Amino acid sequence: MEQLLFKVEDRPPVLTTFLLAAQHLLAALGGIIAVPLVVGGALKLPADQVVALVNAALLGSGVVTIIQCKGVGPIGIRLPCVMGTSFAFVGAGISVGLEHGVPGILGSSLVMIIGSYFMPTIRKLFPHAVTGVVVTMIGLSLTPVAIDWAAGGFGSSNYGAPSNLGIAGMVLLLVIALVQWGKGIISASAVVIGIFVGYLVCLALGMINFSQVNSAPIFALPQPMHFGLSFPISGIVAMSIAFLVTIVETTGTFMALSAATQTKMPGKKLARGILCDGVGSAFAALMSSPPVSTFAQNVGVVSLTGVASRHVVALTGVMLLLAGLFPVLGALVVTIPQPVLGGAGLMMFAMIVSAGIQMLGKVEHSKRNGLIIAVSIGCGLAVTVRPELLGKLPAFVKEVFGSGITVGALVAVTLNLILPDRPVEVIDEEDGESFAEIAREAA
Repeated sequence: MEQLLFKVEDRPPVLTTFLLAAQHLLAALGGIIAVPLVVGGALKLPADQVVALVNAALLGSGVVTIIQCKGVGPIGIRLPCVMGTSFAFVGAGISVGLEHGVPGILGSSLVMIIGSYFMPTIRKLFPHAVTGVVVTMIGLSLTPVAIDWAAGGFGSSNYGAPSNLGIAGMVLLLVIALVQWGKGIISASAVVIGIFVGYLVCLALGMINFSQVNSAPIFALPQPMHFGLSFPISGIVAMSIAFLVTIVETTGTFMALSAATQTKMPGKKLARGILCDGVGSAFAALMSSPPVSTFAQNVGVVSLTGVASRHVVALTGVMLLLAGLFPVLGALVVTIPQPVLGGAGLMMFAMIVSAGIQMLGKVEHSKRNGLIIAVSIGCGLAVTVRPELLGKLPAFVKEVFGSGITVGALVAVTLNLILPDRPVEVIDEEDGESFAEIAREAA
């Protein structure tokens, strides 16, 4: 296993910390902003309300990221974990919003809080074979996103244009070169350097649109309860399903983060992370933001750079908070062309796939484990590459099984429970190792 450049509790120098935190910001900002833009557009909200939703999402994501990294009592996993508005809630959010408005979307955030208390039990459903599948599916599900970025953005008129692919390829090659041959901070900052160079190239080519920057306000105060809250029964049910789906996805993301940071992941630690997701979503709702969850793409940044310091990502939370208070900063970052993000993203997400493959390589080779891995990844990929597969099924089914990560995880957990000759893997809640692992190491 490769040595980390900075471990979870390390505090890099100030300038280094700033550069490394900026990498996580660049990886997450587009996703955080996209959700309120999509929801606002679908609900036909006025421009000023969409802006308020975006600012609230940035501010809420920043505060919850700080809590997740630093911890407040029993809340927070205390690992380098970026929080942000999640696309897992978009489908349910739009359906609820069309009927009950934004207050109905913001009124349901309790399921993840309740689910956190069952994490020690849920953790036992994720032995090594299942965990490896989930981590692999996270990377495989994110890779098409990076490819769409590299091609210029799905649905754009110049999708797949040679200029887009050329810029993405240049950024990808630069990141690879910096990681492989760079030393110290150069290697650790490979993503942000690659994006910066790609941005300069696009600027020289006239590909940057500054209209959003010109129209963005310099400073904006938070607007708690701007939309209000309501609690319709149908809305609570729909959002509860979405929350349950994110619990599965977040559990897999935490497992991937555990591998990337070389730390143990007992059920109690998982519970603190899930509790932060739930409490954070409740706080975000009060701040007029859509619900938040853990961002899987930032695990790729940790895997790629070897920087596992939670203090670095806590600074990312501060940057997100400032972006919410100073919308012009967020608008400036959004001007980064998608091909630039695609080149860096492809590398980051592929690193998650690599981590999952390495985990699967350590699983005991047996017909049973082979079936679990093959069928669950196959089912997860089916939904990822052909989402229209679920097009004619009821909305409830599409809500639950719309994510390849969720499908892969549920199939893997189910097969692990029902296939005969299931090995007993007892989890030591103090350090997260199975007793079988401890015995092998002692021998």
